[in-house]
Amino acid sequence: QVQLVESGGGSVQAGGSLKLSCVASGYILRCSRMDWYRQAPGKERELVSIISSDGTTSYAESVKGRLTISQDNAKNTVYLQMNSLKTEDTAVYYCAARCLRRGDRNEYYYWGQGTQVTVSS
Repeated sequence: QVQLVESGGGSVQAGGSLKLSCVASGYILRCSRMDWYRQAPGKERELVSIISSDGTTSYAESVKGRLTISQDNAKNTVYLQMNSLKTEDTAVYYCAARCLRRGDRNEYYYWGQGTQVTVSS
């Protein structure tokens, strides 16, 4: 089973920065994409950013220019640098990845447990 473990969440004042990390492990051959989602209290989970194995990225409109996704393919790790944080960025942030595991024929989509980000005014 592939495991995704997020870290780097915490509390910060508005305008501050945080960097989230997510490490994928578990006999992984490759991950074709790694994503960040977030879920605020009382709201649906939303896709924040995507990065493909070739480095192509995309962002939700609400975070463009403030959040930057990056990856280290050799370490099966994805990062989310969050700058100019706003109170509305408060949410649980989840890492997800589409990976091929050794012994499998197909890629599957896996989820992490999430890390809390709280932005105060």
